[in-house]
This record gives sequence, structure tokens and C-alpha cells, in this order.
Amino acid sequence: MAAGLGVLGLAPTVFWTMTPREFDAALRGRLGGAREPAAPSRADLAALMRQFPDGMGET
Repeated sequence: MAAGLGVLGLAPTVFWTMTPREFDAALRGRLGGAREPAAPSRADLAALMRQFPDGMGET
């Protein structure tokens, strides 16, 4: 609440109707937080699949 009402200066009705995702975006925007990490590339996923293959026939 301190971050929403104090740091961001939101009105109580705005604060209480925000989703957690909206609140996170507002706080990151205000504080200059890091952006979301990039999604893994196809090559990254292929390497992970080789390193950690799905077990065949496991139950």
C-alpha cells in the first residue's frame, strides 16, 4: 500500500482496482525497473531439449 499510495501517488480507488500486473508495470515505470527478460530463442529451446530430454515410456 505504501508503494501504491505513497510512491506512485495513486488514489485509493485506482490502487484497489489495479491488477497485480498493472501495479508491477506502474511501479517499474516509476522506479525505472528492469524490463522483462527476453523469451528463449528456438536455439536455446533446442539446446535445453537435448540437455533434458523427455523420458520415453515413463509413467
